[in-house]
Amino acid sequence: MFNARVLARTTPRTALARAPLRRRMYSSEHGKTFSGAEDNEFNRERARIKEHAAESGEFWRKMTVYLAIPAMIVASINGKMRWDAHWEHVEHDPVPLKEKPQYAYQNIRTKNFWWGDGDKTLFWNEKVNYNKKDE
Repeated sequence: MFNARVLARTTPRTALARAPLRRRMYSSEHGKTFSGAEDNEFNRERARIKEHAAESGEFWRKMTVYLAIPAMIVASINGKMRWDAHWEHVEHDPVPLKEKPQYAYQNIRTKNFWWGDGDKTLFWNEKVNYNKKDE
């Protein structure tokens, strides 16, 4: 009995889902040209605006695909090359971090951070950042 009820409920839904798409023959979207009372300045202007919007949308799609994406790829390659060159230079740095001077404007702390030892920021990097604590 249960299976018969389920089958009866799903049959109309599947029939609607498999029905071919019907075209709206008498909708306002069907005809591109206006006739009769529809043929006025307002509707012609709307049609021109719609055509212009389609053209400019296509223009910006082409600009994105053919100009912006390749430019981002080239910029990414350039950034990666500079990044690698910078870290190669840092490896050969003659002055280690521990010998660099501590200036008054560096690592100013008005109160301790609530994580870790309280002295290092959340994004502290031992390779780049250093803090000469008062000995």
